[in-house]
Amino acid sequence: MKRFFRSLLAKYMFLILLAMSIVQVSYLIIALFVFGVSSNTQGDTLNNHTIEEGDVEEKWHQEANGMQVVTSETIEEHFTKWKQQHPKASMFWVDGQGTLANQVNVKEQLPAEWSAVYTAKFIKQHYGGDPFTVIAFVGQDEMNGFIVLEMPRSEFDPPLKNIYDEYGLIFVSGVIFIIFLFLLVSFLFFRSIRKRLLQLQEAMEIRDVDGLPIEITVKKKDEIGQLEKTFNQMVFELRESKQSEQKEEQLRRELIANLSHDLRTPLTKVRAQTYSIAKEDLSEEGQKAIESLEASVVNIDRLIENLMSYTLLMASKYKFETKDIDVIRYVRECLALWYPVFEKEEFKFEVNLTPFEQNKWKIDPIWLGSIIDNLLQNVLRHAKSGGYICVKTESTNLYDAIVISDKGNGMKNESDEAGAGIGLSIVDMMVKGMKLDWDIESSEAGTTIKLKKYK
Repeated sequence: MKRFFRSLLAKYMFLILLAMSIVQVSYLIIALFVFGVSSNTQGDTLNNHTIEEGDVEEKWHQEANGMQVVTSETIEEHFTKWKQQHPKASMFWVDGQGTLANQVNVKEQLPAEWSAVYTAKFIKQHYGGDPFTVIAFVGQDEMNGFIVLEMPRSEFDPPLKNIYDEYGLIFVSGVIFIIFLFLLVSFLFFRSIRKRLLQLQEAMEIRDVDGLPIEITVKKKDEIGQLEKTFNQMVFELRESKQSEQKEEQLRRELIANLSHDLRTPLTKVRAQTYSIAKEDLSEEGQKAIESLEASVVNIDRLIENLMSYTLLMASKYKFETKDIDVIRYVRECLALWYPVFEKEEFKFEVNLTPFEQNKWKIDPIWLGSIIDNLLQNVLRHAKSGGYICVKTESTNLYDAIVISDKGNGMKNESDEAGAGIGLSIVDMMVKGMKLDWDIESSEAGTTIKLKKYK
């Protein structure tokens, strides 16, 4: 239960209940306000509900006709009584001689003397209009003249309508304020949720120095807080796993380095013994066996060298020193060492090294030599069927390149001397380490490799 009250669901339900309570309380306050205002302004009218035009007209005629003594004082008293009941009403008396004898709250300009024609015109203009007009003869004798009652027709509207006309703006403003208050609280609630989710997203995208996401501070114990806690636990486990993996990787590298070093000693002895046996008088089959053994020793030595280089490169312990060298000249020197090897294997060896606009490359010559050796060795091992190798230069507006191509069966076809691909991995790491680039195009017609230096 405690966990439920900490959840976002509980908070949202509380927000809805709070909004409903505010609405109910607000309507109650507005109702009490309306009732109080109507009681003060309408008096007995609210108790008698709506004023009826017929009742007012009947009462006005009844009281006017019931006057026994018609004088200015009785008329004044009668007008005062009706004024108290209907504050917005206006009244006047025209006596039997057609003289305007008395008036109360009359705003329009009335003539002092009334003729029959003007009286008829007045009745025609005011009949059925606004204000509501009632004309009644005074007393039992028509010679006493007549009295006129005028009331705004709004006086006959329901009390609540009158109150709404007067206080409607306040009512509407109150409702709008309540709705705005609910929307504001909802906006703040969901903005808080969105802000926390964005913080969690940002923590997932930002990487620490170890390349893992950063942990986030858990401030609340709701669903998002549990998600943040789980995220931190995941980051912690990833960090432990990576540290363990780094330790295992370090042990593996040390093991490979030690094994590579330890294998060199017996391999040297095998090579020495093979050389000694080759001096003896051997049969033709024995001589072939010795030659095959020597080739195998060379291959094993090269594989051990590649394995050692790969391990050192992965551990960032391979010596790296950049120098400004003439790359065309350096490549020629490397090719000169390989020319006899390819000639022995009956390869057609073409070299077309045209100078670049800028022959000076800032690179590590040992690394470049290792790259060329690996690429040429791959041609010798895997493209022997083509019997062809070409090394040339290429220049574009974007880069200068050393291009090595052959006419073998391509990298996608199987080779009798397929290896683990460590040589190409070494080439890739060394090329990127010297901030160069390279690409490979291989098909059944041959393979072309370009070592690029962008301008």
